[in-house]
Amino acid sequence: MTVRLDPLAAAPTLMKQWYGSSVSLIEKADPDLAELIKIRASQINGCANCINIHTYMARQNGETEQRINLVAAWRDAPCYSERERAALGWTEALTRLSEGHTHVEAYEELKKHFSDEEQVVLTMTIIVINGWNRIAVGFGGWADPAALKAQTAAAA
Repeated sequence: MTVRLDPLAAAPTLMKQWYGSSVSLIEKADPDLAELIKIRASQINGCANCINIHTYMARQNGETEQRINLVAAWRDAPCYSERERAALGWTEALTRLSEGHTHVEAYEELKKHFSDEEQVVLTMTIIVINGWNRIAVGFGGWADPAALKAQTAAAA
């Protein structure tokens, strides 16, 4: 991984605002489900940094290695609930918008398992992780997840 630009150094105010917005947009998200969503979107986007961070965070939240390892093949893995499958389907559909209109089918499944508010929270979580993926992939970002956790705790 070659860091091309440190966006925090280049635009500290903007990046702090983005970070703050990111946190506030998804604060109502179920943390366990949110980590699975972040891992899956990051896999699709090829973001090693975010996969590293969110698999670490999922483990910290008590997620099993089996479920972390199988999230890329969630359709065939029996360890996810129907609710989680609906969320992962929605994640894939929104992350891959340019590949077709799978979001219509994914939404039908999503609304069976999530309230209107939960659908918005889930969608915002997907938007946020896709944004972070683009920042990390675009600029070659890499961060140690344990250090990020410590920084976040210190800032709180």
